[in-house]
Amino acid sequence: MRHRFRRSTLILCCLGMPVATTFAQSHAAHAPASPVPTRMELAWDPALVAGLPRHDVTLDVHGTPLRCEGVALVDLLRRAGAMPAEPLRGAHLVRRVEVMASDGYRVVFSLGELDPTLGKQAVYVADRCNGKPLDTREGPARLLVPGDSRPARSARQIKTFIIE
Repeated sequence: MRHRFRRSTLILCCLGMPVATTFAQSHAAHAPASPVPTRMELAWDPALVAGLPRHDVTLDVHGTPLRCEGVALVDLLRRAGAMPAEPLRGAHLVRRVEVMASDGYRVVFSLGELDPTLGKQAVYVADRCNGKPLDTREGPARLLVPGDSRPARSARQIKTFIIE
């Protein structure tokens, strides 16, 4: 019995070497095409969204229907260089964006869930609702996440985006 165990261990070890090489090669193929940026912090500024494609978004927030206008968060991140234009892979898949509000509220999204070729989670940064710029209670900008069951991540009073 003992002799048989040693022989099978030797066979498995020898077979494992090509598998390990193949495993390493396949993971190298999934490396990001663009370099992974380091931590970034973006303070809210209307210039972040100027010129980006605008979207109309309707969302019910605590029983109040909102008709808002803003930009896709993914477009803002790509413009800032925090997310590549090509589909995410490799090291980009562990990255996230934390959105901080001036009242201390924070929400987090993985870049993978925002990637239109992967998670497809639509998240918008709105600066106008019901035809007007957001007031100080809601703005200067707010998130809208139409795919969420409840508006817990539709943070208002956006102050900062932290990308890691």
